[in-house]
Amino acid sequence: MTEELPQSLKEKKWQINWDAVSQELKKTSRIMAPMVAVTVLQYLLQFVSVVMVGHLGQLALSSVAIATSLTNVTGFSLLSGLVGGLETLCGQAYGAQQYHKLSTYTYTAIISLFLVCIPICVLWFFMDKLLILMGQDHSISVEAQKYSMWVLPALFGGAISKPLVRYMQTQSLILPMLLSSFGVLCFHLPISWALIFKLERGNIGAAIAFSISSWLYVLFLAFYVKYSSSCEKTRAPFSMDAFLGIGQFFRLAVPSAVMVCLKWWSLEVLTLLSGLLPNPTLETSVMSICLTISTLHFTIPYGFGAAASTRISNELGAGNPQKARLAVQLVMFLAVIETVVLSTSLFGSRRVLGKAFSNDKQVVDYIAEMTPFLCLSIITDSLQAVISGIARGSGWQHIGAYINLGAFYLVAIPLAVVLGFVLHLKAKGLWIGIVVGSTVQTIILSIVTSFTDWEKQAKKARERIHEGRS
Repeated sequence: MTEELPQSLKEKKWQINWDAVSQELKKTSRIMAPMVAVTVLQYLLQFVSVVMVGHLGQLALSSVAIATSLTNVTGFSLLSGLVGGLETLCGQAYGAQQYHKLSTYTYTAIISLFLVCIPICVLWFFMDKLLILMGQDHSISVEAQKYSMWVLPALFGGAISKPLVRYMQTQSLILPMLLSSFGVLCFHLPISWALIFKLERGNIGAAIAFSISSWLYVLFLAFYVKYSSSCEKTRAPFSMDAFLGIGQFFRLAVPSAVMVCLKWWSLEVLTLLSGLLPNPTLETSVMSICLTISTLHFTIPYGFGAAASTRISNELGAGNPQKARLAVQLVMFLAVIETVVLSTSLFGSRRVLGKAFSNDKQVVDYIAEMTPFLCLSIITDSLQAVISGIARGSGWQHIGAYINLGAFYLVAIPLAVVLGFVLHLKAKGLWIGIVVGSTVQTIILSIVTSFTDWEKQAKKARERIHEGRS
């Protein structure tokens, strides 16, 4: 009997572990799959505008493409990064059952993002002068500035919708966001066509359509939050406490923004550098195609990271460090499977991949050469997106910010310049630099995650919620 009892206990423990994994998989999947779809649908809003404007001529396409890139870099990416601080605060408050604080934190985030939008407006107002200083054509710069001014309403819409998305995400209310995003895209397609072609508003029509669709998304989310019974526990009226929390929000938001934006900005820098290479038309086209594929893929691991952030912040706020650790392990495992399947498929289709973007044989062959390096960047992007979600859920964004700064601006960009210009590897050298930087970033972030003391993180979460300490 003394030998049988320990064996039965082991079997019971094994069964309990598998039950815990099964439960965590269900919870994570309910967040992860819809968040991937939401991210893709939101990405398609701007993508649709660029595609439609592409039929108006080279000037319209060039100006909208440049304006979209710069407004993303200087505006929308910054808001997306800053609002990452809300994932920590709302997620941990929800786990700690401090439901009223979710509304307060969300109001704080909206006020903070509106403050950030003011200097962005000034920058966009002078975008034409900025582009001319960067060596862009005068006519393209003027058209890009017009587009950016008409996109300003979408910026302020994003300052409301992005906090509302995190407010709902941290409560695992993903289906309403999915339905809202799908409805907005269905509206965006005909309104864009009407404004661009029927009313002949051109690229300004594309900007107006994007702004209208952005505010429609705000209205859908706000209506759900206001009237849905699912938000009854966390819905609270506006109070002056929202202003008192601005400092705490920015202490988490700024490193979160740095962590998100540094890589995004480094990719834009390399795209600009590709225009300085011999045969810039070919090099820039190839870099843009690789960046488009990479960005489109990133919507998948971003959904994984959002699920990780939600589950980890909820469990840390509830004081369950073991469940938080299990969530980390499960999402990392799923990310590895995703990246193996996708990178293998991409590598297998490398000979025809370029044909989806161009009929030029030179471009298609160049993309085939670049695909192995693109596959490597997809692997690192998947792992990095999940670990960034873990950082946001835990509240150690500042560590991720320092790691990203070193990986991309001390390693990736200098190496890319040497490989691309000094060793004459051209666009291939620029992309290899990014791959090396991403690899360094992923390795260090993985080490930090593996050595994280989850008991200590749970304690910090409780202090942050109950005592207001960051």
